[in-house]
Amino acid sequence: MSEHDALILKTIIDTAHDHFFIVEPDGRIRDVSPGAAAVYGMSCEALRATSVQQLEADGVLTPSVSLEVIRTEKPVQLEQHTGTGRRVIAQAHPVFQHERLVAVVSRSMDMTDLQLLQQEYALLQRRFSEHLKRGRVLEVGSESLEAELGGLEIKSQLMREIALLLRRVAPTDATVLMLGESGVGKTAFARQLHAWSSRGEGVFIDVNCAAIPESLFESEMFGYRPGAFSGAAPGGRVGLIEQAEGGTLFLDEIGELPLAVQTKLLKTIQDGTVTRLGDNVPRRVDFRLVVATNQDLSARVEEGLFRLDLYYRLNVIPVTLPPLRERREDIPGLVERQLECLNRRYERDKMLARSVWQSLMGREWLGNVRELENVLERAWLSATGDVIRHLELGEIPRPVMESSDAELAESISEPVAVKPAPVLGQEESLTSVLARTERDILAGLCGELDSTYAIARRLGISQPSVVRKLRKHGLRIGRAEA
Repeated sequence: MSEHDALILKTIIDTAHDHFFIVEPDGRIRDVSPGAAAVYGMSCEALRATSVQQLEADGVLTPSVSLEVIRTEKPVQLEQHTGTGRRVIAQAHPVFQHERLVAVVSRSMDMTDLQLLQQEYALLQRRFSEHLKRGRVLEVGSESLEAELGGLEIKSQLMREIALLLRRVAPTDATVLMLGESGVGKTAFARQLHAWSSRGEGVFIDVNCAAIPESLFESEMFGYRPGAFSGAAPGGRVGLIEQAEGGTLFLDEIGELPLAVQTKLLKTIQDGTVTRLGDNVPRRVDFRLVVATNQDLSARVEEGLFRLDLYYRLNVIPVTLPPLRERREDIPGLVERQLECLNRRYERDKMLARSVWQSLMGREWLGNVRELENVLERAWLSATGDVIRHLELGEIPRPVMESSDAELAESISEPVAVKPAPVLGQEESLTSVLARTERDILAGLCGELDSTYAIARRLGISQPSVVRKLRKHGLRIGRAEA
């Protein structure tokens, strides 16, 4: 290797965010990056004077990813625990010369700091929620918020808190990370954030990262010059990032972004420039980035499928949208909005029968708002008159309408245990009945189960949601954990 190449390699290793090891085929450590000392608890000089076999035997790192590569001669990724109590994701790759293993290059990403950041964010979320309740911000801003929601239909307190948070951060250019299950409405909230921002008059570029083939992703996102590759358009192409100039770029399903594109996107975020394929001249771009995913990005990082440094850049203002089953107060508004859209689109005036509402309010809606809208559209199209009396709810049986007792008896082949429905009090609303039923269920589980995690698994919701609901109803777990 020339002196020039050696200096370049040294600069890369010394300045890298990840921690590099270069290991000989016999396990001796040839070189390490400076940051490795803090993670593994030994100076760089001491690390260079030993072997990965010795480090594993002394408990400095467990297990050794380089030893696994030496054994298999294949790339390896695994989780390591260090003697300093840190947890890292380590990747190692073999280096061959004339089909002979001559070195192993490994790099590790420290996940401990990521865990601490997640814990800090959870604490900040709790404090923010408590601040809203203490300051009665919801009551004060309710009227103005109602007028500004546009196409959003939200009645639940939880969603109003989220809307207020988005309205507060909208004037800034901070990156927002929308989290939540598929179909909860992340795109709708991203559009509302854009409308509230100073860029509201600009474009809103909506990109579904899962819908673009990986082979086309880079050219679609960053654009290309004429003749950049075989089949390129004669005039070249302006990429989606440049198209968002002066507006908002919304990247949905960001967890599906290919690693090669992640690297280029990180550079664009850091220096505000984009370079088209086949070009070497960077172009300045000015846009607001909003991203969304239904995946656990921290888990994707641990699997080596998502860059840790990009995760840090995106996770500036994380906003978690709860599933529809945790905010049933929003269902009536969403139903009315969808019916209005369908009546306008098909130029009819259909309405729901009262008997259908029980199914609408009682369903779990695992597909969230998207599933609700699809079910309503199917019901609208299949209804022969102006009253929609049946819903196609898949595994949830539809109620039998307008049947005689004899017909009903013939339709049931086995006895069915029917639980009594909650009784509606004289002056009680549907919302208060749902709240009372929720409290009764949670109170029962607090006596049966010993942790909020166990209750979350039993109910099929997140653990933070359980904590929030227990606090709302003034409940505590009878045994170990509150």
